[in-house]
Amino acid sequence: MVNIKPVRLRFAPSPNGYLHLGHAYSALVNKHIARILKGELVLRMENIDTTRCKTHYENAIVEDLSWLGVDFRKPFRRQSEHFSDYQKALDELEKLGLVYPAFLTRGEVKEIIAEAERKGKNWPRDPDGTPLYPTDERSLSKSKAREMIAEGVPYSWRLNMDLALRFSGNDLYWYEFHGNQTKKVIAHPELWGDVIIARKDMPTSYHLSVVVDDALQHITHVVRGNDLFQATSVHRLLQTILGYEPPLYYHHPLVLGHDGHKLSKSNKDTSLRSLREKGLTANDIFALLPKI
Repeated sequence: MVNIKPVRLRFAPSPNGYLHLGHAYSALVNKHIARILKGELVLRMENIDTTRCKTHYENAIVEDLSWLGVDFRKPFRRQSEHFSDYQKALDELEKLGLVYPAFLTRGEVKEIIAEAERKGKNWPRDPDGTPLYPTDERSLSKSKAREMIAEGVPYSWRLNMDLALRFSGNDLYWYEFHGNQTKKVIAHPELWGDVIIARKDMPTSYHLSVVVDDALQHITHVVRGNDLFQATSVHRLLQTILGYEPPLYYHHPLVLGHDGHKLSKSNKDTSLRSLREKGLTANDIFALLPKI
């Protein structure tokens, strides 16, 4: 007998500001697909940044979603309550020898890149346009790294992309779904270089925590904005290394501002809180969004 897993989706905002129209669209798309697939939609608070993420934003998110007609069963997962889960995954990566402590400051990175470019080298950039982190520290001895950590030098844990690709076997892909159709997408995590996996004072990063959470919450379908399409390559790499079964993915179009750029939480004009205060109803919000 074939064991068919229950369909499970998640909506995972960060409570570091008020939800805007883009978040509303993503939540509604998730709700729509969950209903079609007869699955469950759960809420997750991605609040690993405990400095910027605030309880009043979390409360506002729940209230705004309920106002839109997107309700969730409680309790919902807060990443800040599960750092031990991410630490276990980080320990596994460290045990496999796939991460290393990186000590370069932003200023030092800029100086290294500037020097290379003065010599005529085109420094590689990731899909978001950010210069890749220099790889010199991959060969830093463990004794020297321990010495620097003991001295209190700030550091982050970075993935040695070359070793990680060799460990995973390089044959990486995911399935993008749309309606009843699925499309195989070849993953290219190498384009991201040695991404941050965790920091000195935080045993995780977005990449690591989202992969661990999706696995532990048994998420079968990930529905999120197209701005995270390329990052899925990194997630597939980590899922493979950690032995997690990958979900299906759907990256929906973004809701853009009048300037054609992605909406930001700093733009209060598009926040649901601001629009509600101006007297707009949930139906008015639906009319402002692309048709689902």
